[in-house]
Amino acid sequence: AARALVTGRSFIVGLVVPDLVHPFFGQVAKGLSSVLRKEGYSLVLSSSEDDPALEQQEIDQLLARRVDVLVVASTQNSVETFRRLEEQRVPYVLIDRKFEGLAANFVGVDDSAVGLLGATHLIEVGCRRIAHIGGPQVSTALGRLDGYRRALAAHGMAVADAYVCMREHGDDAGEVSGFKAMQGMLQLPARPDGVFCYNDPTAMGAMKAVLDAGLRVPEDVAVVGCGNVAYADFLRVPLTSVDQQSAAIGDRTAGLALGLLQRSKADAPAKPKTVLLEPQLVARESSRRG
Repeated sequence: AARALVTGRSFIVGLVVPDLVHPFFGQVAKGLSSVLRKEGYSLVLSSSEDDPALEQQEIDQLLARRVDVLVVASTQNSVETFRRLEEQRVPYVLIDRKFEGLAANFVGVDDSAVGLLGATHLIEVGCRRIAHIGGPQVSTALGRLDGYRRALAAHGMAVADAYVCMREHGDDAGEVSGFKAMQGMLQLPARPDGVFCYNDPTAMGAMKAVLDAGLRVPEDVAVVGCGNVAYADFLRVPLTSVDQQSAAIGDRTAGLALGLLQRSKADAPAKPKTVLLEPQLVARESSRRG
């Protein structure tokens, strides 16, 4: 940030997410941009398309543009990129996805709590064969799977392998992944009567598969998603979802990024901060039984 003071240019925050058109990341970007704009700072958006190599390219390009702070929802399977950023003294904030063993600024939710909320709700509305359609091998998907397993275990229910499907594409092709995964599960001898999905697009794909099979949501299969996208209430069957407070994630990330800028100007590094927002279940028709 010191170079910005020398050149007189405006401060720039670079945002790298897996999918810019994904509703969750769009809402995060909107919240982030709203705060930064008021402070006179610019936001540059970039998409990794859930590809670690492309993510690295986008980060390199943002650094070449001399961004002052990076905000990343990472698809990486190692921390090497972020170790290099630390060596180069580039301030960064991780959002939504984090890494075990990496002490970094992070803003998101407790994903295990997300999974616990979603699966417990399905149990409480009477579901007994509860499936989970997950995402790629990132912290969000793994945490939500853990919460799903915890919920079932707490109620003395077994987790059947056939009822768990972790998909490679959780963000950029979530609807297709959810549709295909649910189609497979509906062919099981004892099909699921409830499904908790990694995110809302995946849940929308799962609902389409149920309805296309001539079944009813929620009477035959109750569906819960995650993200509480803006149009969840306007779907053919309004979707029950775990709200991650996406706009608040953007807002809190902006505050953290601005703090990093100030400390960078003062050449005063600080201990990384973790901001965890509380997920909340928003119940709608897709899980309302009886």
